[in-house]
Amino acid sequence: MVHTIEFDVAGRLMRLETGRMAKQADGAVLASYGDTVVLATAVASKTLNPQTDFLPLTVNYQEKAYAAGKIPGGFFKREGAPSEKEVLTSRLIDRPIRPLIPDGFFYETQVIVSVLSVDQTMTSDVLGMTAASAALAISDIPFGGALAGVRIGRVNGDFVVNPDLNALEHSDLDLVVAGTDDAIMMVESEANGLSEAVMLEALELAHREIKKITAKIMELQQMIGPTKRAVALDPISPELAEQVRNLVADSIREAIVIPNKSARQERLDHILKEAVGTLGGEDSAQGQHVRRAYHSLEYTEVRDMILEKGVRADGRGPQDIRTITCETGILPRTHGSALFTRGETQSLAVVTLGTTDDEQRIDALEGEYFRNFMLHYNFPPFSVGEARPLRSPGRREVGHGKLAVRALSAVMPSKEDFPYTIRLVSDILESNGSSSMATVCGGALALMDAGVPIKEPVAGIAMGLIKEGDRILILSDILGLEDHLGDMDFKVTGTKDGVTALQMDIKIKGITTDLMRQALEQARVGRLHILEKMAESLSAPRSQLAACAPRIFNLQIKQDKIRDVIGPGGKMIRSIISECGVKVNVNDSGQVTIASVDEASAQKAIDMIQRLTEEVEIGKLYLGTVKKIVDFGAFVEILPNMDGLVHISQIAHHRVNAVSDELSEGEQVLVKVLEVDRQGKIRLSRKEAMAEDGSSTEETVNPA
Repeated sequence: MVHTIEFDVAGRLMRLETGRMAKQADGAVLASYGDTVVLATAVASKTLNPQTDFLPLTVNYQEKAYAAGKIPGGFFKREGAPSEKEVLTSRLIDRPIRPLIPDGFFYETQVIVSVLSVDQTMTSDVLGMTAASAALAISDIPFGGALAGVRIGRVNGDFVVNPDLNALEHSDLDLVVAGTDDAIMMVESEANGLSEAVMLEALELAHREIKKITAKIMELQQMIGPTKRAVALDPISPELAEQVRNLVADSIREAIVIPNKSARQERLDHILKEAVGTLGGEDSAQGQHVRRAYHSLEYTEVRDMILEKGVRADGRGPQDIRTITCETGILPRTHGSALFTRGETQSLAVVTLGTTDDEQRIDALEGEYFRNFMLHYNFPPFSVGEARPLRSPGRREVGHGKLAVRALSAVMPSKEDFPYTIRLVSDILESNGSSSMATVCGGALALMDAGVPIKEPVAGIAMGLIKEGDRILILSDILGLEDHLGDMDFKVTGTKDGVTALQMDIKIKGITTDLMRQALEQARVGRLHILEKMAESLSAPRSQLAACAPRIFNLQIKQDKIRDVIGPGGKMIRSIISECGVKVNVNDSGQVTIASVDEASAQKAIDMIQRLTEEVEIGKLYLGTVKKIVDFGAFVEILPNMDGLVHISQIAHHRVNAVSDELSEGEQVLVKVLEVDRQGKIRLSRKEAMAEDGSSTEETVNPA
């Protein structure tokens, strides 16, 4: 039976339907909003692996090329590896869903969101999030209520709910929020240096819209009336829990205050191993219970220490920032480099400057576009003391890199002001929390070291939360342990004046805007402290590019001269590149870009192009080359691929019987331009360029 619910969201009709497609899935919802249509399915395995003690959830967002009336490129002409957008949107949907599936549900679970039709509203990601939540809500999979997502833009100071592509291009805010009826679950945002107050106002608007959608999802759930599976978590006996506490509680309290991450984790692992060996077997059910009791005790002890004593694992107070050191210009042959270290987290950020040839071409559903600022985040295993195979970047690396791009994009110069393609690479050399924020800080320093004229430095900080009933504490600059055992990871980046990016993930069932207000203010204070430390190393972009960086020069020519620069089959432009050792690009508007490490080579190329595109001036003298002799005169090339006629009467002051008596092919001759007619034919005179005695009337001429 088909069930449908329709409602208005920001002036457009949203429709959720189930029972027509994908009926063998545990839950399937076809969602439409405008002309954008997505199908979300949710399936959980019916059998349980007894060795699994976690939620094996996989979320995949996939875009079908036919959704935009396109055929995929490439040899196979079919969709292949996920694009960056598909990876990021998969994360976007996964992050708010995961905390709403209760502890103890250890069945293999898969959510797939497929984009079947797409318009220019740019809402397939938030619609997919809403559809995925609805599919889980109507399935037998246990799920904590309904979840929805919305996007908020801001155009000319006014907020726009679910803005279309055109509005986003003029928006100073791109905020995606996921939430339930009770609280906000996830935030992903890019902003143009907006104040914390504006960001909070946008979050409150988003949550109001979310509540409208979640209410409709619950209506759909009531229509279906699913029977949810019971979550049976094998209980730990109170006696065993007490035995574990008596055996290891004191040791855990001593271990969690060891400042060094590696030493602390090594000690905690040793305590766990001893507890399992003493109270259970390594592979037995009793051993599994001991591990769970141990991790529960570790969780409680760390949180109680922070809440009751205000002391964290490395000895800091709740608002304290770890020790920061910044170094710039540390690599001699790169275009810009910086080493940013905060506690036990370290990012090596390196900038490379290129030309338009190096831009990244993106073939997306909404159309093709080019990207001239790229940021790549790498997280090698040695950064956390591990040895494992190196593989291509995973979802985490792509997501962290995108967050750093959002953070820095607001301060990047326009292409007109700085005509370079910029690649920024962050290699994480050491990690103990907030490596993405170290990437933002190190990236800003590396950009300034490269001489990229960013508007202002940007810093980032990761905030945490410990919440036990009414006991609440917000933490600044969280460690990996606090991220793992805490309730929130709230990353905030910005300049001294405002926010450029937000990212929030939580493990509890949402937080209120009041808590977010406190976290944003505490983050602002921490961000200003970090910016001060960065300024001690480098406070503004360097005035000069690195010696090995390319120099780019722009030259504007007339559109009808483009063919002269390129030449037949590209012959002329190739000869310029070969002779001068430079890169040359010409676009359809007539803008010529010349790139070279050697300024003299670039100037040589500029001179050659200017000669090729120079306009003939009437009355001007030119030193030309005789190309062809005819009975009535001679054709003289005065500019590349441009010649004119010297009539026999204009060759000399005396009577000329034969042109060949005065001129020969290949001879250089001084001529004056008399006329350029409507057809572009040029009339030249040799005698007017000469005095009666045959000498030149001008000393300075344009050589051919």
